[in-house]
Amino acid sequence: MRTRAVLFDLDGTLVDSLPLIVRTYRQVFAEMGIPWGNDDVVKMIGLPLIEIGRHFAREAAAHFEERYQYYYHRDLAVYTKLFPETLEMLEQLKKRRIKLGIVTSKGKPGTLRTTAFTGLDRIMDVIVTAHDVTRHKPDPEPLLKALKHLDIKPFRSLYVGDSRFDILTGRNAGARTLGVTWGLGSRAELERLLPDGIIERWEDLAGFM
Repeated sequence: MRTRAVLFDLDGTLVDSLPLIVRTYRQVFAEMGIPWGNDDVVKMIGLPLIEIGRHFAREAAAHFEERYQYYYHRDLAVYTKLFPETLEMLEQLKKRRIKLGIVTSKGKPGTLRTTAFTGLDRIMDVIVTAHDVTRHKPDPEPLLKALKHLDIKPFRSLYVGDSRFDILTGRNAGARTLGVTWGLGSRAELERLLPDGIIERWEDLAGFM
């Protein structure tokens, strides 16, 4: 078997949470009086919240993060859901004894709440969040930490994500990479990064195993 582990980004890949994320940023920007530029914000999604806060709020980054967490957790149950066929796909991989993991730039509280709400926590073998590492995507540390926990070599793994940060992270770690078309990054943007493949539905994943 070529692939022994499949690891996933969370937001925009497994979980349809981008509307919630953008809504939350809009609320924080309005509350803090920060001018809103949609493209400026969206292109940074995939980086840790604290980095985004430092970029837009400067010395008020801690307050930016606190307000974001407040609105995000308040509205999570209303605006968060799995993408279609996600659980079915994961269960099929599990039956084939493929190890599963999440590697995300989201912080631990938001990740654990999201995975518990969607049921992903019951099926994953490892979850690595922004709070579990010192360096973040596109640095390979988060993905390598997950693979070390699973005791699987990078070349035996597949990292699946929706943004340029995910493709670069997988490449930097020595893993094979797949881009998904239903999340943050456009197909053209993902293709420019030359991943090992791009999928338009979960059933396409089987062709890269």
